[in-house]
Amino acid sequence: MKSTVKKLMPGGYGFIDGEERDFFFHASELKGVAIEDLFEGQVVEFEPSENEKGLNATNITLEGTE
Repeated sequence: MKSTVKKLMPGGYGFIDGEERDFFFHASELKGVAIEDLFEGQVVEFEPSENEKGLNATNITLEGTE
């Protein structure tokens, strides 16, 4: 799935824009990029998942890198 980083938060987590609900992510799910190098509005690719707390993004890479 492809979308944009919506919000970066202190503590190593953030949110990726979803059509209806946003996807939470933790820095540990970033592959090949450090959270310090991300910016809001940046296009990323990720695998969506869901748990009891809501939607999550896993295996996050920058668009075009894998």
